[in-house]
Amino acid sequence: MPPQLRQQLLDARPDAARSGRESRHHGQCKVSHRQNIVQEPPVPPPSEGAALPCEGPAGVPETASATDSSPGQRPEPQAGVLYLVGTPIGNLDDLSPRARRVLAGVDRIACEDTRHSGLLLQRLGLTGRRLTSFHAHNQIGRIPQLLEALVAGEAVALISDAGLPGISDPGEELVAAARQAGLDVICIPGPSALTTALVSSGLPTGRFCFEGFLAAKPAARRQQLADLAGEPRTIVLYESPHRLLALLEDLQAVLGDRPLQVARELTKRHEQQVGPTVLAALEHFRRTPPLGECTLVLGGASPAEAPIWDEPSLRQQLAELVADGLSNREAARQLAQSSGHAKRDLYALLHRQAAD
Repeated sequence: MPPQLRQQLLDARPDAARSGRESRHHGQCKVSHRQNIVQEPPVPPPSEGAALPCEGPAGVPETASATDSSPGQRPEPQAGVLYLVGTPIGNLDDLSPRARRVLAGVDRIACEDTRHSGLLLQRLGLTGRRLTSFHAHNQIGRIPQLLEALVAGEAVALISDAGLPGISDPGEELVAAARQAGLDVICIPGPSALTTALVSSGLPTGRFCFEGFLAAKPAARRQQLADLAGEPRTIVLYESPHRLLALLEDLQAVLGDRPLQVARELTKRHEQQVGPTVLAALEHFRRTPPLGECTLVLGGASPAEAPIWDEPSLRQQLAELVADGLSNREAARQLAQSSGHAKRDLYALLHRQAAD
């Protein structure tokens, strides 16, 4: 959003901007009446027997004040800030006090599925939150609305169904648009299947690459894997349970039996890591069908062995290529492609051969 458009939004909504600022005088957040509105459809009640924490005024749990913060830190949430809040990937105890405080105090929460997030917030004792759906199918129209709310002084939290928003979800586009508009974006760190699976895999973590979900169509998926064949870094992938076997079969066919850990049910009671190789994981899941989304941590390609420099053999091959009518330069280039040796070294060998 260009600065001129941002100013136009501010000028067009002076009352909203003023009320947003006044509700956080000197950074002290006050719960507004909008937070008592939950987007339709209404959130169903939690499962039978689920206990909710005791709540204080405006639905804020007594254990999480909307303005309490660590010493030396500014109070949160702040007006006009987009907060990326990591939510539990399985264990509700993984929600940090800071994340709970921000979710309790923002003006609205943008989420993939309002029913799913509504249930999660109820279980966390954060009732009465104003929820706005934000997903891949409505992001084009929703991003300008959320930017307008931020410019008007609202504090907005973005959450995903599980984990950190912005990874394999449309949060990436919202963050980019907010940054382009000159708005503040703050991440509240939290659970992530990517890093949780990686650091517990036993595979190298110093350098890694994240590929997310590969293509669903077999031909496209195999091409993606072929493109990764020479990647030396540890590779992290996401996959759904109904496509896991097909992915493992393609890994075995395209990349071979590399080191692999398949993490499932992370942070839950039945957390499991299956490996230690592609073939072992494939045999396991053929016997035991997978349940729940999986995170795969795959070993990178082994360093290529340096080609052996057999000078007499190389001299002979170069001589045969020149005898067939190739120039010295073309003969060196062609042999470099087939042998793996540097073209300049082979060209120099030809000149030494001529000198001899």
